[in-house]
Amino acid sequence: MDGVKQPEEKALTIYDIAREAGVSAATVSRVLTGSANVRPEKKKRILEIIEKYNFKPNAMARGLSDTRSKLIGIIAADVRNPYYAQVFVACELAAWKLGYTVLLCNSLGQPSQEKKQLEKLHEQRVDAVIQMGGSVDDLVSNVEYVELVNSLFGAIPMVITGKLDGTQCYQVQIDAMKTMDLLLEHLIGLGHRDIALVGGRMNVLSTFEKAQRYKQILQRNQIDFRPELIRETGFYDAAGAYDSMNGMLDQGITPTAVIAINDFSAAGIVRSILEHGYGIPQDITVVSYDNTYITDHLVPKLTSIDYNYESFGTLLVETAVAAAERREMPRLQRVTPTLVVRESSGPAPRK
Repeated sequence: MDGVKQPEEKALTIYDIAREAGVSAATVSRVLTGSANVRPEKKKRILEIIEKYNFKPNAMARGLSDTRSKLIGIIAADVRNPYYAQVFVACELAAWKLGYTVLLCNSLGQPSQEKKQLEKLHEQRVDAVIQMGGSVDDLVSNVEYVELVNSLFGAIPMVITGKLDGTQCYQVQIDAMKTMDLLLEHLIGLGHRDIALVGGRMNVLSTFEKAQRYKQILQRNQIDFRPELIRETGFYDAAGAYDSMNGMLDQGITPTAVIAINDFSAAGIVRSILEHGYGIPQDITVVSYDNTYITDHLVPKLTSIDYNYESFGTLLVETAVAAAERREMPRLQRVTPTLVVRESSGPAPRK
């Protein structure tokens, strides 16, 4: 080989190619990875040498100029909630298919932890961050969190399932309005008019949107809005919903249907209804959000809103990867929900 002493027993490397071409190894690697940031005359010279020796680069050589870590950081509000667990697993599987690894951070709903986790993921040089829940669910975005995201992730894309006003985050949101449309169309079609909404907090964007849509649809169908039928629990768990449903029934307020803010909450609601001696769905229908594994384990099986977790996770990851690779992606994309009808919903009882 001209200009390069190449012992027969030694495999040709990109360093040998670089020496003969009179360029750096990084320049050779950029040519091998298809980068456009190489002058045409250098690229031509390198390609001629590669063809001359029928050079086959190994994975390390190909990756020398590729500064991407192939890591995606994921911050979840609380993976004990089966909704977050299912979205995370869907993201992990989608990432594997694209050659990426995910790093899971569980913030447990604590903003201080979210901030620490953002900083740590930045230190890890992840290619992108996906955040599900927590601060990105706030109805009014926290200014300090917005500033932190802007300071850390100017060059690293961030994909969120809610919103962060004042940032350039990519948003992949569940269509909350559509979810309430589906549930109320189902319930009103079954003759229900006394419909309760139980669980969550109104300072959370998706819960607020659901409550507003609930009021709009009742009005559209000439159904009186009863404020006592909307019960904030402050939480999204079974215990809070159980206490809230107990309070409603103990006060003599008996809806014919209850919309649980999620399947976790539905478990507490179902327990309360049954303990008060009512049947489901013959006395009170129960429907829910998230369509997690809980729906099949409750008795009766739970009617719930589904998001197609495989597609949801794939969309989150594909958006993150495309943004990391500087490909154009929409800033806002919506996940279309569907309703899965099971045994917990039935016609309104006759009065």
